Amino acid sequence: MPTSTTRPTRSSVGLRSERGPILLAVMVSLSLVAIDMTILATAVPSVVKDLGGFEQFPWLFSIYVLATAVTTPLYAKVADRLGRKPVMIAGIVAFLIGSLLCGLAWSLTALIVFRAIQGIGAGAIQPMAMTIVSDIYTLEERAVATSYVASVWATAAIVGPTLGGLFADYLDWRLIFLINLPVGAVALWLLRHFHEERRAAADDRAIDWAGAGLLTVGGIALLLGLLEGGHAWAWASWPSYLIFAVGIAALVAFGFVERRAADPVLPPWVLGHRVLAPANAASLIVGVVMLGLTTYVPLYAQSVLGHSALVAGFALAGMSIGWPIAAATAGRIYLSRGFRTAVGLGSLLVIVGGLVLITVGETSSIWHLAVPCFVLGLGFGWSVNPGIVAAGSAVDWEVRGVATGSNMFARSVGSALGVALFGAVANGLVRREYAGGEVPPLEALPADVLAPALHVVFVVGLVVSLPLLLVAWRTPVRIRQD
Repeated sequence: MPTSTTRPTRSSVGLRSERGPILLAVMVSLSLVAIDMTILATAVPSVVKDLGGFEQFPWLFSIYVLATAVTTPLYAKVADRLGRKPVMIAGIVAFLIGSLLCGLAWSLTALIVFRAIQGIGAGAIQPMAMTIVSDIYTLEERAVATSYVASVWATAAIVGPTLGGLFADYLDWRLIFLINLPVGAVALWLLRHFHEERRAAADDRAIDWAGAGLLTVGGIALLLGLLEGGHAWAWASWPSYLIFAVGIAALVAFGFVERRAADPVLPPWVLGHRVLAPANAASLIVGVVMLGLTTYVPLYAQSVLGHSALVAGFALAGMSIGWPIAAATAGRIYLSRGFRTAVGLGSLLVIVGGLVLITVGETSSIWHLAVPCFVLGLGFGWSVNPGIVAAGSAVDWEVRGVATGSNMFARSVGSALGVALFGAVANGLVRREYAGGEVPPLEALPADVLAPALHVVFVVGLVVSLPLLLVAWRTPVRIRQD
């Protein structure tokens, strides 16, 4: 079985250990994606004010996660052939090119296109980071190593919204993209100098380009239909029927192609695996709820509660801080009580957080908004992180990239669906208030119009999170370690 030359030779874990430089390289690389998840949300009003296009702003998030989703399985497959390092480096380079272009964007359309390039890079960074951790640490060590990885998200939870608010309120929102350049340069240097790995055995099977293409077409079509339906065209119209038909047909064809491909980009066995199936389902559901709320919680704080972008960033930070705290403590739970218990506790917290969030109103304090976000973050971490560890432990090295990548793919698909779904709900309700007339720009929308629409978004998030309880019940208690 192909292994990395940096496989552990002693049980110590940490930045000062033998594998510490590799862990640091992973953490810096992952920080690019972690900060990007929070820094843009608080700057959206400034971006829209500068470039225009309130009804199109969800595309800033959805095109990113869609590009991430459709490229992750392909990256995962290539990584199982060529190794994790070259795929991670390629992803960082693509992410930095996209970041530079975003910082130079002259219109919202250009910014959306450049965000897609960022997403293409992110499709490699996050799954490769977790796959490298699975390669160099044992199951028990991962419980400790993930606390270091979680610290990246904890730091990003504070730095991201704070920088986003500061840049939006006092400097220039373009800096939220340009700041990635020096961080990415450090990540590339660390990876090139400290991570050495042995390549996998040669594989003469053709890469499943047909499957990757059908997955891309299907995902883009369905997302476009959800985001533009009721806006660019009526829901009950031939463009709407056509685009959904194309999306569904492409995904059905994708399923047939995967069953016949010599080396499928998303192997069918992943969908039925007793460990991967519930782990991926949890990631999908959390992806829907998480990015949907990440998009609209700052908007509620600024446009309904009347706070600045900086304060709105602190509210969102509650969710971002809760997740890494849960990730850092989840190991104690699944090692002592089992994976099912950890996911079950996370599911309950997500539902409790959602119940509290729907009680937020126009007269609520910022704390009333931040506290349920923190609880939701805890729930997300306990629901998802045990599954990531389980995915890396339940399969051999040769398919570990696919296993970990499928989990990240599920979350990315969920994130794309969440932004599209919540965007369709919010846009539809706002447009209904104006009876089909011209919708004012974001900064001109009154709170009594936005508040009811965003409240429905929060309710939808709660409803979507309920199936997590079933996922927890289906999660195995123990996972064998390969």
